[in-house]
Amino acid sequence: MTVIWAERALTAGGWRDDVAVTIESDGRIGAVSIGAAPCGHRVGCLLPAPANAHSHAFQRAMAGLTEGSGPGGRDSFWTWRELMFRFLDRLDPDQLQAIAAFVQMEMLEAGYAVNVEFHYLHHRPGGGAYDNLAEMSERIIAACDQSGGGLTLLPVLYQYGGCDGRPLGPGQQRFGNDLEQFAKLAGMARSALRFLPADAGFGVAPHSLRAVAAADLPQMPALAGGGVVHMHLAEQLAEVAEVEAHLGARPVQWALNNLELGPRWCLIHCTQMQPDETTALATTGAVAGLCPITEASLGDGIFDGRRWLDAGGRFAIGSDSNIRVSLAEELRTLEYSQRLRDHARAVLAAPECSTGRQIFQAACEGGARAAGRESGVIAAGKWADLLALDLTHVDLAGRDGDGVLDSYIFAGDDRMITDVWSAGRHMVRRGRHIEREAITRAYRDAVQKLRELA
Repeated sequence: MTVIWAERALTAGGWRDDVAVTIESDGRIGAVSIGAAPCGHRVGCLLPAPANAHSHAFQRAMAGLTEGSGPGGRDSFWTWRELMFRFLDRLDPDQLQAIAAFVQMEMLEAGYAVNVEFHYLHHRPGGGAYDNLAEMSERIIAACDQSGGGLTLLPVLYQYGGCDGRPLGPGQQRFGNDLEQFAKLAGMARSALRFLPADAGFGVAPHSLRAVAAADLPQMPALAGGGVVHMHLAEQLAEVAEVEAHLGARPVQWALNNLELGPRWCLIHCTQMQPDETTALATTGAVAGLCPITEASLGDGIFDGRRWLDAGGRFAIGSDSNIRVSLAEELRTLEYSQRLRDHARAVLAAPECSTGRQIFQAACEGGARAAGRESGVIAAGKWADLLALDLTHVDLAGRDGDGVLDSYIFAGDDRMITDVWSAGRHMVRRGRHIEREAITRAYRDAVQKLRELA
């Protein structure tokens, strides 16, 4: 049993002082005591640690390499994607594991307790299966064993190169499976999760409406076996046009009309929605998986956050391309994108709480749902996914209540984080992951080999 004592904590009942949190041996919170005397491991401000709801781990090794001008002097999501495909041709299982462990470590240091991995790199270069069909899924699992973070693994179904059913192109062949092979791969990947602690989760991810047969999409919840279902939806203007041309409706409208959407679904990006689509999708209970830094990097567009929240919608935050892994910056970028679009301030604030409190708490609660995880709040029975902030930091000194979160998100950064626990595993101490040196060394070796092959 572990005890954490905090000067201040954001509990299920709101802000409280002198809080002792007991973590049981199974990684769950056993009790939350208010007004407790100092004891155990002492921290400044204790918060729930959210899930990182959308990640493609391997793309971390591409960070900073795709900022040149594209063909004809203009770059776009689609030219970036071609560069990503070429990068993938050189990636082997050992390198994937090293990269994934490194990005999971960065997530923990940034305040995320869980990695929800949207995993579509399944096969050898050229598309041939490994002897172990789930080889690459097992490497993501092995990386998680190294990093000590939580994991919800989402094997991705990727069948076609577009809505017209064209074959996968050269850069996509490592992703491809028909439904039968995918079901086998998913089952093997789920079985491999037994090597991780009990908090590990599972789901499936049909990649998108343009990459999966419409007739196969209704089968996804069954393949998830009670877990979550994630899918990219309405990310780019060209994608919207392609779906509308081939399926007869815009992506969100088609999904509303043809899928049984609900709380087990997480729809990624949704940056190209009309107002009525935003409201209708929010009312289904599906989570919007937002990745503001990547969406800004790729020019996806701006999610309609205020309308979504007003309709009762939930959202989660992910790092997607992992070009920059920072919880505070993702939340800041989300709010600032709303301000730039609406020429306003504090767009996502609520009458009862500040902007920082509103978006942080929403990300914790929505992230737990997107991960299929009993977490997101400091309460007995939940997984002990926790992060601590340093109240002696110059920008937090004297701050109280919601002001702590406002200063952390809008005036601070990850250097304010002192500790992170994932299901009770104390992986970040004094701001650093406990295995940082070894994980970083393996990552450097992997990236160096990739550059030598370039």
